[in-house]
Amino acid sequence: MKLKFSKMQGAGNDFVVLDGINQDIALTPAQYQALADRHFGIGCDQILLVQPATRPDCDFRYRIFNGDGGEVQQCGNGARCFVRFVSEQGLTAKREIRVETAAGVIVPRLEDDGQVTVDMGPPRFEPSEIPFCNAGVSPALPTYVIDVDGEPIELSVLSMGNPHAVRIVCNVDSAPVQELGAKIEHHPSFPERVNVGFMQVIHRRAIKLRVFERGAGETLACGTGACAAVVAGISRGLLDAGVQVHTRGGDLSIRWAGIGHHVFLTGPAVTVFQGEIAL
Repeated sequence: MKLKFSKMQGAGNDFVVLDGINQDIALTPAQYQALADRHFGIGCDQILLVQPATRPDCDFRYRIFNGDGGEVQQCGNGARCFVRFVSEQGLTAKREIRVETAAGVIVPRLEDDGQVTVDMGPPRFEPSEIPFCNAGVSPALPTYVIDVDGEPIELSVLSMGNPHAVRIVCNVDSAPVQELGAKIEHHPSFPERVNVGFMQVIHRRAIKLRVFERGAGETLACGTGACAAVVAGISRGLLDAGVQVHTRGGDLSIRWAGIGHHVFLTGPAVTVFQGEIAL
């Protein structure tokens, strides 16, 4: 079987994008793993699958598979690459599209300056919607404290269509992202695992961020992670409504006006190369 693909990146978060409209795609988790492998495959953080919409109010369906082959609900950097892909491939002439995901509808838009803005919808804080098992977990509103190897870890917990836990640190460069991120990802309080953000507040309109993504490990950037970090910071009174997020792969801009409002993510989306691979 041969598959045509595009390799894309958004702030260093890289993707293999597959057109599931003009070619039949039914891959196994092992095949998604093979595509994502950086030594024996194409190499990426996630695989994005473009499909026809299944509902009349949307233009496309968007599915996301992690490097471990598992399907997840949402990916903000991927959403920006998604709208760039369908535009470059001639699948739509619209600059703004409605896309159905496992987490609901998102609305990405191509900006005149080449950036892409995505309406990521409102954040969710209800533990059952994250999901987050807060029974036996110490509340320290608007945060929670979980026990990790006998050490209390304070986290903001929310969903951006996928689960996030955000920890404030003094210095992201020296934060134990790999070790602590893996432990929090698999903590029993998160039945579907969790993406773990380590946020350093620079000032009220800027943060530095590293994210340990479930099923992928640390990535150079995470769009939903940037949204979650800014929402957490605003909820704790540390940030203003518009924030620049500095990641290791580039900068992202996040806007959120508070409870009841949608989160808007703006950043780059770039096609690196196109090709064909035999599986």
